Formats: sequence, structure tokens, C-alpha cells
Amino acid sequence: MFHWLLLCLCAAVIPPVVSQEPKCHSFTKLPVTDTIIGTKLVVRLLLYTGKNSSCATLINATHTSLLDVNKKIIFLIHGYRPFGSPPNWLNKMIRKLQAVDDINLIIVDWNRGATTINYSVAVANTKRVAEILGDMIDNILKIGGSLNLIHMIGVSLGAHISGFVGSRFSGQIGRITGLDPAGPLFRGKGVEDRLDPADAQLVDVLHTDFDGKKYMVCDHQRSVYLYISSMNSTCNITVYPCTSYEDFLDARCTEHDKTYPIFGYHIEKWRNNHLMKFPNKVYFQTSTQAPYCMYYYLLDIITWNKNTRKGYITVGMTGENGAVVKAEANRYAKSFEKFKEVTLLVSVNEDVGNISSISLTFSSAYLVEPKLKLGILRMKLRSLTYPQRPHLCRYDIALQKDLEEEFQLIECQSPEI
Repeated sequence: MFHWLLLCLCAAVIPPVVSQEPKCHSFTKLPVTDTIIGTKLVVRLLLYTGKNSSCATLINATHTSLLDVNKKIIFLIHGYRPFGSPPNWLNKMIRKLQAVDDINLIIVDWNRGATTINYSVAVANTKRVAEILGDMIDNILKIGGSLNLIHMIGVSLGAHISGFVGSRFSGQIGRITGLDPAGPLFRGKGVEDRLDPADAQLVDVLHTDFDGKKYMVCDHQRSVYLYISSMNSTCNITVYPCTSYEDFLDARCTEHDKTYPIFGYHIEKWRNNHLMKFPNKVYFQTSTQAPYCMYYYLLDIITWNKNTRKGYITVGMTGENGAVVKAEANRYAKSFEKFKEVTLLVSVNEDVGNISSISLTFSSAYLVEPKLKLGILRMKLRSLTYPQRPHLCRYDIALQKDLEEEFQLIECQSPEI
């Protein structure tokens, strides 16, 4: 009887057999108090693949069996996290990268180490993060991986971490993308202490331009969302090789009959194109809302005034669909000399399609010129974004100072093209 009872009691505590679902890991979320007291560096590597696209697996340098080394491996590395929260762009970036490519995606979570009120402490941790990632890549190579298939995407401090890793492998990593690399404590440093163009076979860097207190928040987020939009955008953000932003705005770096590279994730497709041999800076403009594209036109003006006029041209365009856009064509005052062609870059945030009418307004650079008139012998409007569209012309018109004039356009005569 005793043995029977014992057996019954034992049977009562045997757990049922159930299937165990794999544990999904997520990015570290820290309390704001950790900002004050600081955090000791911990690096967690969260792997997403085609087989676990919504459930991250925690891996490390010696646990890489889930990687498919025949596919691209992307390391996504965040930057300084002053408040301990996950990046608000992280989930969107993960979804977009998975949607555009069949990849191994490794989220480098070093939130413990990046979360601190003392920015210099986070900077000091970047090289240790790079060492850990370097060890990881060493093991990837041992199991048959290739440096050519590694793409590191680093945001802010993450861009410099990517550079340190690339330097360890003598610039043989396939690609490094730096999204608004951190400036403080890196400006003026040597090539071993910051992201450098020689750190990978292809290094593409996006700098966004905001000022003052917005620096820590707006710059980095803007760069990431532009990059996300580039992956499968409804429009393409074209970039123009140029020596300076001022020259770009002054239409000194744009030619109607050329094909220019597309910004962002897919720029690698242009690697073997002759345009990728340009000087290492390209420029472009963006609109305020996704998908951020701008549409460019070249406006050629020949004037007939005896005396030179100096000022600004504002252009309005109305499409056949009724859409209307308006933009100032020149940021700096232009000199319009008799019979000398001046080319202006016009950028608008909406494509109006086929243009039914155009308006021009001339504003003088001088305050006292009440009877000023700009006589235009010929103006020609060419789409830079869509060069296959016809060139549109208008001949012999006069613009009164500060008075908007609207008129129809005709296709330019073939010699004009």
C-alpha cells in the first residue's frame, strides 16, 4: 500500500510533455535612471533570417550555426542612446531590409554602453564593440563566409564602429554605410579613430544638415528615414557629383543628358558605372515628407536688356492635372547680361507631369529700381529628373519687377535642343 501511494504521488508531479517554442529576443530597453548612473558595456547580437523574420535569435561569435554564409550579412549598429530607449526607427528598418533582400540581419544591441549622460563614455565603448564584431566576423570566415557579403550599416556612433571593424579587415569588407556619423570627438581625428573611405570596398555616407539643439535627435533620425525610404521608394532620390552644395544649387553640376546615381540602399548597383569615379561628394535636396523626393528642372534664360540686371527668378508650374508648384530658382542673386545664357536649377516637391503653363517673377537684387524690367529673348525649361520629356520654350517676353507673369509654353524648335 505504501509503495502504491508513493507511485501515485510521483506520478502526480511529472510535468506533461509539451513542445517548446524558440524564445524571441528583443532590443534592450533601459530605464531613464540608467542614463544618470551609466551602464556597463554589454553587446547582444540579434539575428533575423528568412526562417525567423519576426523572431530574433541571440547569437555570439561562437554561435553562428543559424547564419547562411552564402547570403549577404548585414550588421545594423545604432549610436548614442542618451535615454536608454530602443531607436524609434529600428522596427521599420528591420521590416524594410527583410522586404528588399533575402539576408542575414544582425542587430547590434549595445544599448548597455551607449546609454549614459556622459557622451564621452559611449564614445570610449565604440572600439570595444568593434572588437567584439571583429571576432564575430573572424568566425564567420572560418565557417565559409566572405567579406564581400558583409554590409555594415552604422548610425551616428555606429558608423564609426563600422569603420573600426572595416579597418581591422584592411578595408576588404564589402560595404559600410554611415548614416550621419557622429561629429563630436571624431572631427579632426586620424583615419584609425573614425570612419574612413578606405574602411570597405564601398563606403557610402549620408550627412544631414540641421543645427543647434536639434543635432542629437533630428540629424540622425532624418538620415535613417531617408535611407529606409530609398529601399523601395515610389520615387528615386537622384544624387549629383559636385564640389560643393552651393555649386549644386547654382546648376554647375547638372547636365540634362546624363544619367546620375540613385541615393541609398541600391547605390551599390552603380559601383561599376563611370559616374562612381567622381569626386567623393554628391549632393541632393529632399522634401519634408516621405518619400522625400524632389523634382528638378533646368531653366535657361537669355535676356536682351542693354544693361545688366541682377536679381532672382521665382518659377511657378501648372500641370495638365491642375497641380501647381512654385519655387525660387536661384538662391543667390544672378546677373543677367545681354545675349548671355544663364541656367538656373529649379527644384519642386511634386511632379506636375506635362506642364500646361508657367509663371515667372523677377525680383531685383537692388532696392531702388522702380521701373526695372527684365527682357527675355528666350527661356527654355528642361526636366532634369525626366530627361525624355520635351523641352519647353517661350520667346520675347518682358517681366516687370515683382510682378508674376503667367504664359503658355511651346515645344522648343529642334535646333534649340
